[in-house]
Amino acid sequence: MQLSLILSLCFAKWMLVVCNPGPIEDVVIDRYSVPDNCKREVKDGDFVRYHYNGTFVNGKQFDSSHDRGVAFMVQVGRGRQITGVDKGIMGMCVSERRRIVVPPHLAYGSKGAGDVIKPDTTLVFDVVLLDVWNRADRTQTLSLSRPRNCGRSVQKSDFVRFHFNGTLLDGSPFDSSYERAQTQDSLVGEGWLIAGLEEGLLGMCVGERRSITVPPFHAYGEKGYGLHVPPHATVLFSVLLEDLHNPSDKVAVETLQLPTGCERRSISGDFIRYHYNGTFLNGDTFDSSYRRNQTYDTYIGLGYVIAGMDEGLQGVCAGERRRITLPPHLAYGKHGAGKEIPGWAVLVFDVHVVDFHNPADQVDIQVTQQLNCSQRSDIHDHLQYHYNCSLLDGTLLFTSMDYSTPQDVVLGADKVIDGLDEALRGMCVGERRIVRIPPHLGHGEKGAGDVPGSAVLVFELELMALEKGVPPGYLFVWVEEAPADLFQALDLNHDGEVPLQEFSEFIKLQVSEGKGRMKPGVEPADVIADMFKNQDRNEDGRITAEELKLKVQEDAERAHHEEL
Repeated sequence: MQLSLILSLCFAKWMLVVCNPGPIEDVVIDRYSVPDNCKREVKDGDFVRYHYNGTFVNGKQFDSSHDRGVAFMVQVGRGRQITGVDKGIMGMCVSERRRIVVPPHLAYGSKGAGDVIKPDTTLVFDVVLLDVWNRADRTQTLSLSRPRNCGRSVQKSDFVRFHFNGTLLDGSPFDSSYERAQTQDSLVGEGWLIAGLEEGLLGMCVGERRSITVPPFHAYGEKGYGLHVPPHATVLFSVLLEDLHNPSDKVAVETLQLPTGCERRSISGDFIRYHYNGTFLNGDTFDSSYRRNQTYDTYIGLGYVIAGMDEGLQGVCAGERRRITLPPHLAYGKHGAGKEIPGWAVLVFDVHVVDFHNPADQVDIQVTQQLNCSQRSDIHDHLQYHYNCSLLDGTLLFTSMDYSTPQDVVLGADKVIDGLDEALRGMCVGERRIVRIPPHLGHGEKGAGDVPGSAVLVFELELMALEKGVPPGYLFVWVEEAPADLFQALDLNHDGEVPLQEFSEFIKLQVSEGKGRMKPGVEPADVIADMFKNQDRNEDGRITAEELKLKVQEDAERAHHEEL
């Protein structure tokens, strides 16, 4: 015959087994294994689960819960097990082991129990207590560690992600999110979790660790759960809260640093370059542009990035630092992204805005030193200027001060970026400007050398010298009217022919007297040599009256021939 017994979790007083030749009047208890930390002792009215081996004093076994593989559960002090065991387990602790010797009158007395236990038999029970609880118990929470800064804690209707180890009171594990390498994700207060665990999660902060002890009636009850949580089991959860949000959450923006003098803020349709560190709420990093040493470049407000970033990057200033917190429904949702971002993850981006522009932007010119002058720079002019070239955040890229002479350029000759060519026009010698050039008028999306792709450039300019230019295709233009008989003017010795030296003297004289000007930016001797070569049509080293033609005459003849 098999006997079913019920025991509970508690501390008991140490009692020694005394050798006595006479009859045993009371139970004899040997606490041969007592845990160091006993948080609770069995008391009258508690429910207990325990395993036992039942033997006679000669060591022969008559019953065992171990053999059946099912622990015994009973309420203590209600006459639902033999009196001696009821008394013997009082004060026991979970995981304590006792040997309880029960005299016949506290066991089955003079009647015995069937064919297994004879009348007036002393019984010995080796008991290990697995669990103890009471109907008055409530879910117990103990915060093991809590972050100093807890801006938000779990409330009903929140969605949480947490890791946990689940054990029984005796330490037997029954489940672990760590073993699955995946957090437990759940709404709180909607019945997705057992009631005691939902209650124990309330008030937790991200990064907090808690021990949550749940009595059976707030856990898996009389049915238990699977193979590892028996019926009527108290369960213990060691929880680490990884993430927290509410389905109604919006994008949260916190300005960490705002530059002074913010003249412009980003709007939908702008193209923005920014650095970022991407972390979860617990501070773990999942991505960083700094690690790649390259900004993230994108349009905003047009769906090129996740919805939360599209929103969070609106209204920024160049140089601003802000923290953008995205709930999962405005980030990567329930599916996450790759191996790095799990489903339902709240994302935190610490952003540093390097620059932004709009494709419709033009060159922005601010004159810092304005002068009145009769001659301003224009297309085809030859300029000498000093400059500093920086990114919008102030990073210096280039400066003409690194060289012994100013930078020189002929405007309109496609020798500098379009935005700079435009910015240098209309200047007086000595004038200073600060110029902002959008990338589509600078070095474009690919950049150049130390200039990053899609970078807005800032130039500080000072015009040092100006030589008025000549139209394309011209080597020399008259400032005043050309001589009525040009050949006669050229033929200084009136011999009917003009060699290179005579031609050169004439041109230099016109330039020195301000009557004409040569193409700037080229050595005068080279310009004169090219002019002479153009007129010396038979290449005999002399120009005659028949050979000499002004460019306007040549252009007119060329147009006439093309019409024919």
